[in-house]
Amino acid sequence: MALQQAKVFVEDLQRGMFVSRLDRPWTRTPFALQGFYIRDLEEIRQLQKYCRYVYVDVVKTVGDVGVKLRKLTRDASAASGSNVAPSRGTPRRIPVAINCKPVQVKHDSYAPPEPVRKEAAKARQLHDRIIQGMQEVMVQLKTDRPLPTAQVSQTVTQMVDSVLRSPDAFSWLARVREKDEHTYSHSVRASVWAVVFGRHIGLRRQELVQLGIATLLKDVGKLFLADTVLKAEKRDPREELEYRKFVDYSVKLLSADPNVDPQVLTIVQCHKEQHDGSGYPRGLRGGQIPVLARMCGIVTFYDEATNPRGVEFPLPPSRAVGQLYELRNSAFQEQLVVEFIQSIGLYPTGTQVELSTGEIAVVVEQSHKRRLKPKVMLVTDRNKTLLEKPRLFDMAADDDRKQAIVDKGKKSLAEVGLITITQDLDPSRYPQISVAKVRDQYLYEQRLPAFIARFIPSR
Repeated sequence: MALQQAKVFVEDLQRGMFVSRLDRPWTRTPFALQGFYIRDLEEIRQLQKYCRYVYVDVVKTVGDVGVKLRKLTRDASAASGSNVAPSRGTPRRIPVAINCKPVQVKHDSYAPPEPVRKEAAKARQLHDRIIQGMQEVMVQLKTDRPLPTAQVSQTVTQMVDSVLRSPDAFSWLARVREKDEHTYSHSVRASVWAVVFGRHIGLRRQELVQLGIATLLKDVGKLFLADTVLKAEKRDPREELEYRKFVDYSVKLLSADPNVDPQVLTIVQCHKEQHDGSGYPRGLRGGQIPVLARMCGIVTFYDEATNPRGVEFPLPPSRAVGQLYELRNSAFQEQLVVEFIQSIGLYPTGTQVELSTGEIAVVVEQSHKRRLKPKVMLVTDRNKTLLEKPRLFDMAADDDRKQAIVDKGKKSLAEVGLITITQDLDPSRYPQISVAKVRDQYLYEQRLPAFIARFIPSR
């Protein structure tokens, strides 16, 4: 069997590597997942604090570094004369090459995000207008009146500009489900994730608008499906064929409007195609699927995974990310899967998390360069008792303060006790925690900034 892992010293780690083993037990580190992609410099920094070397899965590693690792291991295997045949009775799997060029990514295309509270009020107003626009779309579909696509396009354009200023402001609105699920729809959430994703990889503003509009309107054809087909938990083959017609219905409806951008139609038509050709309606594969349609497919899957129909609470992001990752290079292009996970972070805004101290918190704002160290609102003590007043805790700032103490030689790393996120939590586990209330307190209450300025947790 060919070598699948490479021992890599932490000084040589790079983004895109898949860490499959450490040089010590996982439980003695802050890493919650037993196997993960290195997405940013902060994760490398954390590995350097806890390990001397790690083992990297050369097959799962992506990008140029993956190509180099696989070549090195093949050369090493050939030099050692290793040529082990598969065991008797085991079928030999012949991989089928999927023609798909890497997507050009420019992570620094836009300025660093502004503080989320600066953009929050504008984002909320825009979000309400988007919901109103979608309500009008559904009403006018039922009455055979022209779709208000011009108004929808204008509002999405404003949303794109808002996301370019501060992705977290709209991410909050995508993470928290309101009680009226009829108006807070999957399409609105998916559209937000699509624009956040596009900002991350450096799409041009026009492409962001096209992607946002297409993701928002991609499901309008579902209005013509019977409820028994649309809401069925499991569909028989006949029902599945009927369900898949919604894509053609959506394209037909939108193409009747001369104001709809042809690129939007292309995204809608291809967003259910899959990387290995198993999608619909045309069975396109790999590079045959437009990049923006591939991205639309990923955010559609992610939102459906985190917000499954008929479930009261959304699923924790790590579970949805795990499901998405399992579909890399089958349903979705692996490079884009990794980039999407990087764009939302392992702990997106609005996620309930448990800290290494035992306290429970809600992620309220991302640290742009250090995704594993966001700002969180502490909502319980270490005994899981609700606090009377949630307290803000800036994990990156706390890390920097403690690192400075270590650098001065006053204390060791073990003595200062760096605080980490140990896991994200299923919202149903602590239903007494209102994420929406935390959001409103952090984003919209005028008295909060002064309150936060006074609070620096003593650790």
